[in-house]
Amino acid sequence: MGKTRSAPTLTDVAREAGVSTATVSRCLNTPERVIESTRQRVLQAVESLGYTPNFAARVMAAKRSFTIGAIIPTMDNAIFARGLQAFQDELRERGYTLLVSSSAYDPEAEREQIRTLVARGADGLLLIGHARDPEIYEYLDRHQVPSLVAWSYVPEARRPSVGFSNACAMRALAESVLAAGHRRIAMISGLTEGNDRALSRVEGVRQALQAAGLGEGALTLIETPYEIDKGAEAFRQLMALEPRPTVVMCGNDVLAAGALREAKGMGIAVPEQVSVTGFDDIELAAIVSPALTTVHVPHREMGRKAARELVAMVEGTSAGQPECISTHVVTRQSLAAPPGQS
Repeated sequence: MGKTRSAPTLTDVAREAGVSTATVSRCLNTPERVIESTRQRVLQAVESLGYTPNFAARVMAAKRSFTIGAIIPTMDNAIFARGLQAFQDELRERGYTLLVSSSAYDPEAEREQIRTLVARGADGLLLIGHARDPEIYEYLDRHQVPSLVAWSYVPEARRPSVGFSNACAMRALAESVLAAGHRRIAMISGLTEGNDRALSRVEGVRQALQAAGLGEGALTLIETPYEIDKGAEAFRQLMALEPRPTVVMCGNDVLAAGALREAKGMGIAVPEQVSVTGFDDIELAAIVSPALTTVHVPHREMGRKAARELVAMVEGTSAGQPECISTHVVTRQSLAAPPGQS
């Protein structure tokens, strides 16, 4: 019987590439610190020898798993996809692997997933929004696991956040709606219980109405899950009111797409008879008809910056620096003056 061939080692790669083992290690772990010609030589040696880094040894040496956990509310739509992809891309460039869980907007499921990721050795966690039981943060503190919040910016919150002000973003959109002449305003919001992002967007609309001298009666609110069918159902309810609202502001683009679909089915022209707005500016917003006036959220920028900050927290070079990402209103065809106004 022939001898079993042993797996190539770091020393074998160094010998093949004509460099030191330290250079090979730097090339694999911090490639930006190695000049291009040397890096290519090392990578060619890795490829030709079939070398696989010893992950267990790396973990023991660094006392880290080089794994980051992220818990998002849902995988059912594209709202989190862009930001999470950019988050993962940045982590990969820094030598970290991403593990993702979805809580389905269930606080108990999120609690269980946090404990599972910590038990599996996640070095840090990305969380969406600030609304959760303080006991969870105490648990993370006890286990010394850094956590960062995204998709929301609250500088005074217990955890640092790299995100945006949902209230300010929606207030800016509401101000555009008011500037167009609307005074009978309806909103289809996501469920606000346990969702600080949805609640803040409702508050943003109310702030704009109050600043314009309009009372509570100026806003008709329906809360519903973030689904196209639910947006359509809520729109149908609003169109049954007398008098009808002249604009329907939606808590995200998915709800707005449902509203547009239902308007078409009911024979209601948008924006000639009623205006519709969204929030997030996902790809869907530009391809529906009419194209949606919405709030652009720079998801990729937020994802990359969140990854950089969380890695810095894990590696002890930052205590957690909050950062507010700018949003802006994107005006498209779904918003116009109310019927009878030019």
